Amino acid sequence: MPQLDPSTFPTQLFWLAVVFVVLLIVMARVGLPRVRAVIETRAAKIDGDLAAASDARGHSETLLAEYEKALAAARADAQATVRTMMDAIAKDQTQREHALMEQLTVEARSAEARIAAAKTAALANVRQIATETAEAATARLVGGPLPAAEVEAAVARVLAERRA
Repeated sequence: MPQLDPSTFPTQLFWLAVVFVVLLIVMARVGLPRVRAVIETRAAKIDGDLAAASDARGHSETLLAEYEKALAAARADAQATVRTMMDAIAKDQTQREHALMEQLTVEARSAEARIAAAKTAALANVRQIATETAEAATARLVGGPLPAAEVEAAVARVLAERRA
């Protein structure tokens, strides 16, 4: 094998060094700047993505705070509406109770008036019945009818004594 012949080692080492230096220069001038540009581009993209993620997180936290604030305001409005409705219902119920009490008072007064009229009518009937009974009883006891004016006066006198 000619590569392993020690007489060709110096030329092989020379060409190895020349190719190595040329490749090193080509890599330093062409390849490494491209790799560096790709790495810097990736680093810039990663930094941009991290900044965008940070901005999105801040924006989402702001939105969450606004949402919670709006939710609290909605709950407060709902509670105020419920309180207003409960007050209106209580006021309406009080008005209905007042109207019912007035109606019951009017009906009670009307019933009292009817009772008083019935009592007066009953007392008038009692007077008439008492007068008729007294006339019949005295007619049986005495044996003849008494004058109606005397019987009515006697019944009126007895009723007046009972009332007093």
